[in-house]
Amino acid sequence: MKKILAVLAMMTLPIVAHATVRVVTTLPDLADFARQIGGDKVTVDHIVRGDQNPHFVEVKPSYMMKLKSADVFLMIGMELEMWAPQIIDGSRNARLDVVNLSKSIHKLEVPDKVDASQGDVHRYGNPHYWLDPRNIRAIVNEIVASLIKSSPADEQFFRTNAEAFLKKLDTKITEWEDAMRPLKGAKLITFHKSWSYFAAWLGLDVVDQVEPKPGIQPSPGHTAQLIQKVRAGNIKAIVVEPFYDASAPQQIARSTSATVLRLPTSVGGVDEARDYISMMDYNIRTLVEALK
Repeated sequence: MKKILAVLAMMTLPIVAHATVRVVTTLPDLADFARQIGGDKVTVDHIVRGDQNPHFVEVKPSYMMKLKSADVFLMIGMELEMWAPQIIDGSRNARLDVVNLSKSIHKLEVPDKVDASQGDVHRYGNPHYWLDPRNIRAIVNEIVASLIKSSPADEQFFRTNAEAFLKKLDTKITEWEDAMRPLKGAKLITFHKSWSYFAAWLGLDVVDQVEPKPGIQPSPGHTAQLIQKVRAGNIKAIVVEPFYDASAPQQIARSTSATVLRLPTSVGGVDEARDYISMMDYNIRTLVEALK
């Protein structure tokens, strides 16, 4: 009888339900941040692979199905994911919280005007702001707000996790800056304008791009000009994302003393980039070795 009464008493206790927040992100970097903050209170999926160009993604029904059951959709914004509105519309998820994470970012390279002659130029500025780790605090704050909106009861859990992650990141930022300080002013060629925020953070000089204009494939004439520029400037490194064709950069390297560096812009772009911090570790370590 006592056991029965105990069971009945337990059944009458109020049950506090903590629903799991279902998060989908565009980039795997954002998925990493969401997991760091949300812990076991979230499930996280992402659309773009780390070795895939985030500007150009084939829209698939499976992506719409991911959003159909999601609570939160995290985006870089600034027209990086021009394909995202089609997925959002196709999901028919009226309660989906779409979060543009660029709202508080100091934006670089905002054009006065945009026309087709400029290539793939973004109206709201260069969207690759996550490659300056100082911008991650603003990103994390937006993610925290969106998770609290979906699960208010877990607010303190999210805030505690976020601060722990940002504290770890601040330590790494100091470490990365110390490693790169002797190389301040070093000149680079990059394939695409992905590295503007990264270079501004570390005081690197991006002299030119392999693309003559954003999104335009390198021409023989432009490649020849770059060879002369690399020779004249004693430029040691040409930075290429894993998803770009390296044939033109390799041609430049063969004709000069420069080295082609395959540096990922997202988690999973290379095997060593298991999360955001390990990705930045890899990029800094590779640059230091090439430029020292």
